[in-house]
Amino acid sequence: MKRLRLWSVLALASCAALLAGMASPAGAQTYPSRPISMIVPFAAGGNVDAVARWVGPELSKRLGQPVVIENTAGAGGVIGTERAARAAADGYTLLLSVESTIVIAKMVSPSVVKYDGLKDFSPVTLLSSAPLVLVGKPALQAGNLSELLAMMRREPGKLSYATSGTGTSLHVAGEMFNQLGKVNMVHVPYKVGAQIVSDLMGNQIDLAMLPIPLAGEQVKAGKLKAYGVTEGARSPALPDVPSMAEHPDLKGVDVTVWFGVFAPAGTDPAIVARLNRELTEVLRDEGLRQKFAVIGMRTLGLGPEPFAKFLVGETEKFGAIVKAGNIRAE
Repeated sequence: MKRLRLWSVLALASCAALLAGMASPAGAQTYPSRPISMIVPFAAGGNVDAVARWVGPELSKRLGQPVVIENTAGAGGVIGTERAARAAADGYTLLLSVESTIVIAKMVSPSVVKYDGLKDFSPVTLLSSAPLVLVGKPALQAGNLSELLAMMRREPGKLSYATSGTGTSLHVAGEMFNQLGKVNMVHVPYKVGAQIVSDLMGNQIDLAMLPIPLAGEQVKAGKLKAYGVTEGARSPALPDVPSMAEHPDLKGVDVTVWFGVFAPAGTDPAIVARLNRELTEVLRDEGLRQKFAVIGMRTLGLGPEPFAKFLVGETEKFGAIVKAGNIRAE
């Protein structure tokens, strides 16, 4: 009888272990069974919000459940990003965010940012990326990058450049230009990007580091001078504007803005894989690709593993610039 009871206990234990092992795949197979929240850590109406509202409905169709966009703005994207980091790791809260909140924010505001972009999130899909463009006021005498660098070296600190804020990827790109070009253009942070363009066209500030969608039309219309994009190749959105890497002193300039989808760390890998698979299919839609192209972005669709490696590279690159430039936003 004792032996029989022992075998019964062992059998029950084996069944329990088997059921536990099956729990995760079964959960992934039934996912999703209710609406999904996609947090956008910026206000409605901007590029990040627009991308979420392009991608969200198409993802919803493929998953068979609503994808509800939740704008949680504040502190340059930090508040919404932290909320996503602390959400349950069940696949029902996602984050659509950018390089400044995921990678740079912790570097420039360590006492304010309480999450770690690499440790507190599971990368799902890198959706798209685009370079920035260095633009100048109409009255600026320099006609190209070589002339601009020569002007800066003759009179260090005379020229200033605007960005949308201290510690943003735009600011970091400007500091990379300073460091590699061995120049000293002075940073002027703005709160509103549209005001930068207005002040540039009015010759009230010398230069600006801007996203292509914000400055592209003025460049094409000849209202602003464009000196270079911050990537190794020219942008299809501004094919006549050289890449900074074409200049021998700026070969290492490589800063892009990008959009990615994340889940809280610890989310079932099978759920992450499902989300990535559906997002990859969403990005294949030609109409959606055209929408990205209009704002100067190229679609990528990098999955969890290559996206994670990409983030490590971004952290190392931005970290070196932030440290060398002593960039702080506190």
